[in-house]
Amino acid sequence: MSQVFVSIGSNTDRYRHISASLDALQQCFGELIISPVYESVAVGFEGDNFLNLVVGFETAYSVGELQALLKQIEDDYGRKRGGPKFSSRTLDIDILTVDDLVGEVDGVLLPRPEILDNAFVLLPLFNVAPNAIHPLTQTSYQQLWQDYDQASQQLWSVDFEWNKTKL
Repeated sequence: MSQVFVSIGSNTDRYRHISASLDALQQCFGELIISPVYESVAVGFEGDNFLNLVVGFETAYSVGELQALLKQIEDDYGRKRGGPKFSSRTLDIDILTVDDLVGEVDGVLLPRPEILDNAFVLLPLFNVAPNAIHPLTQTSYQQLWQDYDQASQQLWSVDFEWNKTKL
């Protein structure tokens, strides 16, 4: 079994799509480690604010099988493909890490570079795995968050309830 962390984001019917993605992930993988949910402005384009979080789980799937499943979940909830890279999303689920794998695995670059670039990925990853080590930098997510220019991106926590649990 591999320990996986994924980021989830939505800026279209956000609460419904985030809840649906958590339902789907729980159905596929069982117990989930779920970060608080954060709101952030769209990065790279003008659009509605995003809700973002990080979810951890264990899986026996290969990276390629996991990627295909996550893309299917996105598609099931109306993800439109073929548009601009930076655009509104019903659902965006990205693999951040799979154990300590480094490099391109089944067409997926691991660890995902956005971990180090975006507060809306790094902060929730720090929340769920503060002592885990980034496979490339060999630095804990706690240290990476402490060193991050936290004023560079606006990010704030939001109230979010899923399965009668406040995240």
